[in-house]
Amino acid sequence: MKMILSRKEIKEVRAELKSRNKKVVFTNGCFDLIHSGHVDYLVKAKQLGDVLIVGLNTDESVRRIKGEKRPILKQDERAFIVSNLKPVDYVTFFDEDTPAEIISDLIPDILVKGADWSIDKIVGREVVEANGGEVKTIEFVNDQSTSKIIQTILSRYK
Repeated sequence: MKMILSRKEIKEVRAELKSRNKKVVFTNGCFDLIHSGHVDYLVKAKQLGDVLIVGLNTDESVRRIKGEKRPILKQDERAFIVSNLKPVDYVTFFDEDTPAEIISDLIPDILVKGADWSIDKIVGREVVEANGGEVKTIEFVNDQSTSKIIQTILSRYK
């Protein structure tokens, strides 16, 4: 069953999963307009463990990072879409500019980001590795991004 959980709820779920020796994978992002690159990335992330938790930037966080015109889709809609993707088990929100705090709260077994991040620059790496976890990157299969989709739409409908 897919679930969108509060920070408190996801911490409780993480504790329960840990007690059952389930390998928890965590990733995060804005996931503004879902595209094939997102789906491929999430499928590969799920293959690294038993349970995939996605930390989703809140609307305010997205605005601070991407600018006033983003997100395109509001956080509840983004969470609904992401939580209904087959590989995703849980979605939770974070309002900070980085996922450092939620990663420290959950201490996943595996922290995953796209290969456009070098491992030494991945936020949360230190806390995950200090607790015996791993940090991995996933290669992108295509050159798709939400920003590129927005530019394509704008150029076609000028």
